[in-house]
Amino acid sequence: MDKIEFVKSTCVPLPIEDVDTDQIIPARFLKATTKEGFGDNLFCDWRYNADGSPKEDFVLNNPIYSGEILVAGKNFGCGSSREHAAWAIHGYGFRVLVSSFFADIFKGNALNNGILPITVSQEFLDQVFKAIEADPKAILEVSLPDQTITIAASGAQESFDIDPYKKKCLLNGYDDIDYLLSLTDKVKAFEEARI
Repeated sequence: MDKIEFVKSTCVPLPIEDVDTDQIIPARFLKATTKEGFGDNLFCDWRYNADGSPKEDFVLNNPIYSGEILVAGKNFGCGSSREHAAWAIHGYGFRVLVSSFFADIFKGNALNNGILPITVSQEFLDQVFKAIEADPKAILEVSLPDQTITIAASGAQESFDIDPYKKKCLLNGYDDIDYLLSLTDKVKAFEEARI
């Protein structure tokens, strides 16, 4: 996985609550067994018409918005536990998600796939949406080591929580197997001390 340490980026706003995993990646795309191509179908039913043409009023089709940060409404990632939702978000190019609440299984899937889901207060989330509305090129600055997220223009900042193990994995670009492999020397030393 790619390392995440600091992310400074413009944002894509999705101020919709209760976005479920079937809206993130519809079930008809779940037949694939590899992660390739899922980003093309992120929010497919919201993003494309039946003939495959882009829906002009959907945010991902609006060239005014771009970046590695998706800012979403409350209860993002609810519904089924499909890991493909995280694959689609990562495949599209998002590295950070910001919301006031994430469904637990979705949050775990995001962390396991190199995406940092940041839970902020509803008040801070509202400030972020207002900043993006005022300037579509508004910048958010995320520091994983410091566990802070900052609206660059105003300096408004909030701290966020993250599981220490998942933080270490993201900082080092580890999945669970990579983490275990990083301990090889310690495991060998432990075993040799027991002989």
